[in-house]
Amino acid sequence: MRIGIDVRYLSHGLMGGVHTYETFFVPALISLAKNHQIFLYADTKQPFELLNLPPEVTVRYLPWKNGLSSIQNDWSMRETMAQDHLDVVHFPANYGFGPKNTRVVITLHDEINIMPWLRIIGGHPKKARTMVLMTYLHIFSMAALKQAHLILTVSDYARGKIAQFSRLDPKKIIPIPHAPPPDLRKIESPDVLNEVRARLGIRRPFILADAIKNPAVILQAWKQLSPDLRANRQILFFTRRPDPPQEVLKAVEEGTAQLLLRPDRADLIALYNMAEVFVFPSKIEGFGLPLLEAMTCGAPVIASNRGSIPEVAGNAACLIDAEDSTALAGYLTSLFTRPMEAERLRKLGYLRAAQYTWSLTAQKILDGYQTALAV
Repeated sequence: MRIGIDVRYLSHGLMGGVHTYETFFVPALISLAKNHQIFLYADTKQPFELLNLPPEVTVRYLPWKNGLSSIQNDWSMRETMAQDHLDVVHFPANYGFGPKNTRVVITLHDEINIMPWLRIIGGHPKKARTMVLMTYLHIFSMAALKQAHLILTVSDYARGKIAQFSRLDPKKIIPIPHAPPPDLRKIESPDVLNEVRARLGIRRPFILADAIKNPAVILQAWKQLSPDLRANRQILFFTRRPDPPQEVLKAVEEGTAQLLLRPDRADLIALYNMAEVFVFPSKIEGFGLPLLEAMTCGAPVIASNRGSIPEVAGNAACLIDAEDSTALAGYLTSLFTRPMEAERLRKLGYLRAAQYTWSLTAQKILDGYQTALAV
């Protein structure tokens, strides 16, 4: 096959789920597809992140001058692709338009871009620029789905939601899960963990949580714990966003919590290793990769039962309703006071996370290309 992949997330200096997806599935796919010719389409905004590529891989660079260049490249890319006579083109970032006579595969990570427009722009107040961008993504994601030959997504839950809002035949949508990044590991050296603890000013045992994933229910549950359980512990929130929720900032002021803004990757891995519990009461998840990250590093997990989380966690996490602070407090109490239960969850977490690998994900994506060719 002659395979084309839009990899502009790897030349934009971006972070987030799509960047993680491209960072790991593309190299894994290249390793598996040695008998195929692969064309990667990046742009010139930032240096391309993948180095030392084998001879069967060609990188094409689209010009980038300003924010409008991304929109222009959304359309001009197919002209560049047409010159490479591709059999299959893959757009991993929710939408894209391939050249004529080429099978198009799109990874749609969740249903957000294809929900009814009023639901997309509703909710909390948004800046005009954000609303314009969300409208653009909605219009072109819907248009892209109509001309795609195959849709990949990250879970059975996401598949159902995409089918609901797009009205596509569910058989056209294939769930292929993500996997933990390969840098995750159990850190055995106390010296490494002690250095991180001292440098970050962590003075008490802690539960770890993402500051933007429903922190209110965590803080409510914390108040329900007995004073002796709270006395020598804290909540440690982390976030990559510069504007964490106000309730998190208030908890930091009160001394209940500590907040780390944009911790680097090595520190985050150490935090997963040190956490007494990782709490993830997210209200909606298309996949929920942090669950597998925490499990790989040995943290017992408490998570919500919404979205894809039960599908990903299996029997390796304590599940609660995302608004049930009483149930969360009960599970925290159990894990704080019953070391054997915490150890049982750690072992189940290791086993669960080990079932997900980027090599397996890449093989399923490659199989998806073959499926698209047969359509």
